[in-house]
Amino acid sequence: MHVLHVVGARPNFMKVAPVMRALAGRLGIGQTLVHTGQHYDINMSDVFFRQLEIPAPNENLQVGSSSHAQQTAQTMSRFEPIVLTHQPDLVLVYGDVNSTVATALVCAKLGIRVGHVEAGLRSFDRTMPEEINRLLTDQLADLLFTPSADGDANLLREGIAAEKIHLVGNVMIDTLVHLLPAVERSDVSKRLGLKRKGYGLVTLHRPSNVDEPATLLQLMGALAQIAADLPLIFPVHPRTRQKLAALSFPMDDPRLQCVDPLSYLDFLALQCDATVVITDSGGVQEETTYLRVPCLTVRENTERPVTVTLGTNTLVGHDMDRLRLETQSILRGAIRQSHIPPLWDGKAGERIADVITSWSNR
Repeated sequence: MHVLHVVGARPNFMKVAPVMRALAGRLGIGQTLVHTGQHYDINMSDVFFRQLEIPAPNENLQVGSSSHAQQTAQTMSRFEPIVLTHQPDLVLVYGDVNSTVATALVCAKLGIRVGHVEAGLRSFDRTMPEEINRLLTDQLADLLFTPSADGDANLLREGIAAEKIHLVGNVMIDTLVHLLPAVERSDVSKRLGLKRKGYGLVTLHRPSNVDEPATLLQLMGALAQIAADLPLIFPVHPRTRQKLAALSFPMDDPRLQCVDPLSYLDFLALQCDATVVITDSGGVQEETTYLRVPCLTVRENTERPVTVTLGTNTLVGHDMDRLRLETQSILRGAIRQSHIPPLWDGKAGERIADVITSWSNR
């Protein structure tokens, strides 16, 4: 049996790694890794692949950044000859980037079976491009691997046949667990002059937060106020840095430390030792829940509600007063009770491999 994995951005590599490792231990299963190149990441060096214990991609479509329509179209046109050449029995797509839905659509047209890892997540906000990608990919997929029970419920409500749905847990947590020993050896806190549990970590990238100048300025103003009580470290995406530069926002405040993007290991190490994480990232909501680190999400909704109902995550929306008040509450020690969701145990990749092996033997 031949499994072809499709990834489009760095978070997808975190998700594919445990699945590839698990399948590598199964007899009679060959694997190919295709990177669409949707997001270029300078931190994806040979060390990155060695740490994840996966090979460098067999194919790179080099799609690059462009509009959603152009990116989706280019991925489809460049992926079709690749999949025709390799003739896989199953194509696994990951997450909710444009590459995910584009390659799933190509496979559906060619009659090639598709599995969706991280299926069933819903924000119920169709203004988010990722939500459209999730909805369409799940309708096209033959195997749907969900990270939590709410994903199963969403898929059943949308008419997906129950036999296609497999609750396996969270593959991102597999990678986190796998890398924790290496994370403990990171010296990033020392390099940045940070004390354990003596800082907050910020990560912001969504257009709803960074593309509108007034919103971005309001958010940065709130962060500056928070930083007066708790030093903040903010790895700034190049695009966000350009937006801030255009607004002449000062990025030399020593208590709101704006730094270049970090490697995954260093970022994970900072999460482990942070007092609070302020984010708009879905993956960070999951990681902080597992690490039991308070998380404040600057979004009106989340496709990962289990991080709110069971985990450490609190949605603050775009209410900057609430963001400040919630941070103050955490600093006073008012930290909510939390639990790690079921099956977030580092073994989701093995469960996916079990399903695929069983499916291939039918």
